[in-house]
Amino acid sequence: MDSSASNPKTSYHARSNSLPSSPHPLIAQVNEYLCRLRASEATSSSSSMSHNIVGLQDLHDCVDKLLLLPLSTQSLAQQQQEKWVNELLDGSLRLLDLCNTAKDALLQTKECTQELQSIMRRRRGESMLGSEVRKFLNSRKVVKKAINKALGNLKGAKDKCTFSPSEAENEVVALFSILREAEAFTVTVFESLLSFISGRNAQSKSCRWSLVSKLMYSKRVACEEEETHANEFSKVDAALLSVFMTSKLDNKHVENLQNQLEHLEMCTQDFEDGLECLFRRLIKTRVSLLNVLNH
Repeated sequence: MDSSASNPKTSYHARSNSLPSSPHPLIAQVNEYLCRLRASEATSSSSSMSHNIVGLQDLHDCVDKLLLLPLSTQSLAQQQQEKWVNELLDGSLRLLDLCNTAKDALLQTKECTQELQSIMRRRRGESMLGSEVRKFLNSRKVVKKAINKALGNLKGAKDKCTFSPSEAENEVVALFSILREAEAFTVTVFESLLSFISGRNAQSKSCRWSLVSKLMYSKRVACEEEETHANEFSKVDAALLSVFMTSKLDNKHVENLQNQLEHLEMCTQDFEDGLECLFRRLIKTRVSLLNVLNH
């Protein structure tokens, strides 16, 4: 016997085998999108992140269609399901907050990147002023602080994402379960994306020094990392920290840094475009949930 069957609380991480044997086609489609997203979960390149953002767009398009079904509206609009709908509304607000945090982090990083690119073009081959690089590093510090706060807030929120089916119909349980699973995996993708933007996934614990420590040990500025573990954000962070230490760049270093900044700008723009589309879909889903509650 499946151990999950005896558990009085059904986690929002429930898998498709907890659904009825013949679920509605839209429920099956939501689960299919979740399976696709899980397949790419282990990768952490900018292209895979962009792919996951697009995957979330498709997922939430399907979720909204599911919510608009008369059966879904009638099931969730029942008085005894009001608590569940409120939990879904809380979850939708959490997703919007995460999306806004990511968008703000990208916008701030992109603006500083473009400003630094403009300065470098004007001063190609000349000394880089430490104050200009310091501004970029300070901006990234603010971005990382906001991301760490958002990720920290998620720890407590995840513990609340359980529900008790009680005597509800199996169809209602299946619907609520797949909606919470969609929410849960969206949170997971946002966690990965925010960590990617902060450059956290490219740093080993031994390399997470404070800025003061890095200044004291200038010969150890660059952590010995595998190239495949670095991303556009962490590469620029490390390169500019080195510039801040030396205040000078020769023509070769200028060219390399300019290339890194260009790649970072393209990456942030790609993420921004995808998140803007996703944000509109999350808003649409929230409106649908509000309509169910007011049905």
